[in-house]
Amino acid sequence: MKTARHEELIQLLEQYENLTTRQLARLLEVSLETVRRDLDCLQKQGKIIRQHGRARHISRGTGDSGDPFIERQKSHLHSKAAIARRASDWVSEGMVIALDASSTCWYLARLLPDIPLTVFTNSERICQLLAKREHIQLISTGGTLQRKYACYINAPLGTLLKNIDIDLFAFSCEGVDVNGTLWDTRSWNAEYKTTLLRRAAQSLLLIDKSKLERAGEIRIGDVADVTEIISDSHHHNG
Repeated sequence: MKTARHEELIQLLEQYENLTTRQLARLLEVSLETVRRDLDCLQKQGKIIRQHGRARHISRGTGDSGDPFIERQKSHLHSKAAIARRASDWVSEGMVIALDASSTCWYLARLLPDIPLTVFTNSERICQLLAKREHIQLISTGGTLQRKYACYINAPLGTLLKNIDIDLFAFSCEGVDVNGTLWDTRSWNAEYKTTLLRRAAQSLLLIDKSKLERAGEIRIGDVADVTEIISDSHHHNG
């Protein structure tokens, strides 16, 4: 058990470069004392460096930092994890939920308990993550993998969704402008979101405040189409 947690701790530090003790405790779902003991142990093994309440993985020169998904995962780390935690309150047993390929939805997927749920997603990373959960039925859109964005594209969504009723669609987008229009940058990404926004009984827009009052190239829909916006600025309903 402990070694598995140590491995996960190291993986987290590889992913996020450096984390505070508190962030690690939250992600590993253990107490601060436990994390501190783990860090002491790993520091003695020469696997991590500790500085001012933070821990950093000692890199062995694996150059994977060119991946925008990893970059997105690291930006606004605090707020994305907090937004995902609030979104997880909307999920209950037996639901069919759809997630997009955003890093915030990846955080949400991490928080999903292993209970009977159906998850529909175009995210390769979410598929990898949820493949390990026994009780979650996982439906991938399939299609062509866009490695750079860890996202499947060009899937026949209409056909796939014909027999699926989506209870809740959680997604992020490139920006929400002052008129309440939701924007994205890539057409294939926008199509997935527009389709699911139309199909889902409820929808949650997970967005950090850096994206508010910002436009993009492709319109997804309007704030009015969204059930709830969960942001790190303040709460508002669509």
